[in-house]
Amino acid sequence: MPARHLDLGRQGEEAAAKLLADKGLRILERNLRLGRLELDLVCEEGDTIVFVEVKTRAEGSLATPADGLTRQKCSRLQRAAQLYLSQHELWHRPCRLDLVAVLFRAGTLHNIQHTPDAFTAETTGTWQPW
Repeated sequence: MPARHLDLGRQGEEAAAKLLADKGLRILERNLRLGRLELDLVCEEGDTIVFVEVKTRAEGSLATPADGLTRQKCSRLQRAAQLYLSQHELWHRPCRLDLVAVLFRAGTLHNIQHTPDAFTAETTGTWQPW
């Protein structure tokens, strides 16, 4: 049986994938490991490659899901996205980094929020891998 926080994370990623698919994004990869780096979801929206970080919290957590998007985490996500683009020869495609914040209360999905271009909204400057 997986640890409670791992199960919660899996539930959050399931909810995020459903939300994004309902919005018309095509899921290309889930929980992709690239050496020591990881991408939660890799999607396509039109011609754009969308790298999605999913942050899930339960009721009573002292931090919001978005609080998990630290500068260090952003740096790792950028490196993972660059590696993915290199491995798949996709440097010519537009891309962005999104955040899906998921909140559960009493074991039930309470709130889910998709923030496109989260790196633009959450960090200074804009992000493009080139």
